[in-house]
Amino acid sequence: MLLSGIFPPITTPYYPDGQVYFKKLEHNVERYSKTPGAGIVVLGSTGEAIMLSDKERQDVLKTARHAAFPNKILIAGTGSESAVETLRLTEYAAELGYDVALVRTPHYYKKQMQPANMLAFYRSVADRSPLPVMLYSVPALTGYDLPAEIVIELANHSNIIGIKESGGDIEKIRQMVSGTRHVKRSATVTATFDAVTPRMITAAANETSLKIDNGELVSISAPRGISTSATAVAEGIKTRQKEVGFQVLAGAAHKLQLSLDAGAVGAVVAFAVAAPTASYELYTAWKEGDFELAKLKQERIANAGERLVSQMGIPALKYAMDLNGYYGGTSRLPLLPLTSDEKLEVERLMADIRN
Repeated sequence: MLLSGIFPPITTPYYPDGQVYFKKLEHNVERYSKTPGAGIVVLGSTGEAIMLSDKERQDVLKTARHAAFPNKILIAGTGSESAVETLRLTEYAAELGYDVALVRTPHYYKKQMQPANMLAFYRSVADRSPLPVMLYSVPALTGYDLPAEIVIELANHSNIIGIKESGGDIEKIRQMVSGTRHVKRSATVTATFDAVTPRMITAAANETSLKIDNGELVSISAPRGISTSATAVAEGIKTRQKEVGFQVLAGAAHKLQLSLDAGAVGAVVAFAVAAPTASYELYTAWKEGDFELAKLKQERIANAGERLVSQMGIPALKYAMDLNGYYGGTSRLPLLPLTSDEKLEVERLMADIRN
């Protein structure tokens, strides 16, 4: 599966009393579906997945899945501390129609998380997962940094297709890219080399199907987000094959350009939940070879990306979302609301990043 591009790891909205606000989740997902991003990550770290009950995780996955446009790759955060629980949520995500499982490193028993433990965990999950697996290393939150050597070894597994590397270590990204160059796989893409998933093909086939109404053939209306001209081929989307390797996605917006220079094919960056277009503009400039413009775009978001994500955290990101027309709202305790001074700081950081 092709994973290049920008993927916002969406937040989970709440009512003031802390209950999940599903209507606002639908609103946000529909808005993200209209951006140029390649897809959406649900229940990542920014989604406060660790704060949710098992039932809430399932309900969030279900709501986001039904609100998303069919032309977006859907990535479900399904990682848990055990392989059994990880697989349980991965299987549920697959039943809903998600495309990829994002599996963070287990970390609670850090001293026991030796190479053999990680290799066994990820191989067990990948062997049985109905979805392609993306590794997820986020040492700032877990206190565990998945070593590049382990990533390179796991990349040989046919059902492990990439990693979200959120440590911000550019040399590690370069090492992983170099160490996995031997991995060659075939991905289904559109005629214009955009990603294609089984869910997209099903949606396109439904769009172009016909039904009989009063003796006449009537075309069924198109799902939101896909134009009829783009899917006019019967039985689905016109596709071709593209060779892809093990795909590294960056997780730090303030180092996005450096990550792309090092070989990352895209990014899952928390800053994109507040400014998806600004993040995409940087990626597009870099992809088209306009490195001076990419540098300018990077400078535009670097301070806000680092301060909001790495230092102030999810409450600040949610307030930045409020400023840009998404629903941010509050977080669950022990995460506290922003103070007045903190809100003013976010407003200054986001003053020229409106999208």
